[in-house]
Amino acid sequence: MASTIKIPLQSRNLPWVEKYRPQTLDDLISHKDILSTIQKFISEDRLPHLLFYGPPGTGKTSSILACAKQLYKDKEFSAMVLELNASDDRGIDVVRGPILSFASTRTIFKKGFKLVILDEADAMTRDAQNALRRVIEKYTENTRFCLICNYLSKIIPALQSRCTRFRFGPLSQDQMIPRLEYVIERESTDVTPDGMKAIVTLSSGDMRRSLNILQSTSMAYGKVTEDNVYTCTGHPLRSDIANILDWSLNKDFTSAYNLILQLKTLKGLALHDILTEVHLLIHRVDFPPAIRMGLLIKLADIEYRLASGPSEKTQLSSMVAAFQAVRDIMVNEAT
Repeated sequence: MASTIKIPLQSRNLPWVEKYRPQTLDDLISHKDILSTIQKFISEDRLPHLLFYGPPGTGKTSSILACAKQLYKDKEFSAMVLELNASDDRGIDVVRGPILSFASTRTIFKKGFKLVILDEADAMTRDAQNALRRVIEKYTENTRFCLICNYLSKIIPALQSRCTRFRFGPLSQDQMIPRLEYVIERESTDVTPDGMKAIVTLSSGDMRRSLNILQSTSMAYGKVTEDNVYTCTGHPLRSDIANILDWSLNKDFTSAYNLILQLKTLKGLALHDILTEVHLLIHRVDFPPAIRMGLLIKLADIEYRLASGPSEKTQLSSMVAAFQAVRDIMVNEAT
């Protein structure tokens, strides 16, 4: 699997995300059903237009680049593959210009088709997508298109219907951990078991994010532990969240507000991150169902208000007030 990859000498200074990017379809660690289908398309020379969608860091771009490397030799790669992403101008003029001219020209000495890879296709304007629809239709004999996006809803239905769609879901922990262990072994990094668990938890199925966290934490601290991972990413520690919940429920309003504000300022925490973690902890605390539902609704309102850019201090006081109100209700019910 991944352990067979040879790392060239010149790639030592690359970010680990690029250094350990899979080079062939066999190196990819997830979505084996999708990859086996694509492999079958390639072996039978019946590759359709493709549409890959799903959250970032799940192997969409790596998959199509591995396919392209399997289809074309190194010397003909640049002539047969056109790759554009969101950093390139991809308005209607580019679709009618470079993309159209690349798709319409035939290769003299090479049989088969060209490949156009449009990464982050959901950033294309509707006009550009409509123009692309006609190009895809007209030059199918000569060119195959692969559209890659995070949100399928931002691709017009006319383009969706012309492509074979594959959804790349978030990676599971069982898929991520062996790959991370391989990188750790190659880079001789000191990682504790709780540090590994923290990386996998914070990355939420995003392999790119997990490698970035691993690299930045190992470079900043030398040893990758749970506390170092959370500190490096600016994420609240579990102990901090437990303290915040404890203060909100057991201290008076002023003390709880000042303690949380002091912790928030000292560690540079964002209220949105605190809310997300507190929300997860609430589900593990033994609240009566009616009280838990009321509290979650109040926290959801605070999160909604945070999105419109209000004062974090006002919203923090609102969060503490929500917990104090819950505490008072529980005390009254108990008496």
